[in-house]
Amino acid sequence: MTEMLYLTDAYLQNFEAMVTAVTDDGVVLDKTAFYPGGGGQPNDVGTLAAGEQTWNVTKVKKVGGDVVHFVEGEPPAVGTAVTGQLDWERRYQLMRTHTAMHILCGVVWRDYGASVTGGNMDPLKGRMDFEFETMQQELVAEIETAVNKEVEAARDTRVQILPREEAFQIPDLIRTKINLLPEGISEVRTVELVGLDLQADGGTHVKNTSEVGRMRITDYKSKGKINKRIYVELD
Repeated sequence: MTEMLYLTDAYLQNFEAMVTAVTDDGVVLDKTAFYPGGGGQPNDVGTLAAGEQTWNVTKVKKVGGDVVHFVEGEPPAVGTAVTGQLDWERRYQLMRTHTAMHILCGVVWRDYGASVTGGNMDPLKGRMDFEFETMQQELVAEIETAVNKEVEAARDTRVQILPREEAFQIPDLIRTKINLLPEGISEVRTVELVGLDLQADGGTHVKNTSEVGRMRITDYKSKGKINKRIYVELD
């Protein structure tokens, strides 16, 4: 199984690894800092290098317990020692964006008790769906003011990996309408914006909400009788 370095160090930009398998699409490494996508957060991209040769990593995908790195050209052979390098500007933008989505989720849950029904993100912008029956401009303006107060509050991010039984004793750990955690998972990774939000989450985040920067709600739409979509962009 691939050791997923990003789970404990989201700021790791490069790393040393060994190719353990070659697939039709790319290579599997013994460890990686590349995020393979999930939870609405896109996968990382970057490069792998060995000696004078460099491969562009165009896609990363989790397959079972392994992470497949899709590369351009003939892949490095099994046993090759490689250096991985993330496209850090893109990754950091996604870390800011993912943390912004947690701020939005935390504020909406705290102030309105609305569950999340879906979400997605790209660098510096994202959208999240909530169980609201009605949504008007005044409500959206209230939410925008509240989320930016949480950015300014400079709340620390705390990441923990807990036994499943212990994690599920935390009230409201699962904020999505459907619990997406498979029964077979024995440990649960939690991400907490201290004093605001605590959720099960496998993505990458900034260390403090102040790194997110100003959040702007750029649009909102009705996606059903009790499903409203909020669009957010970061400066």
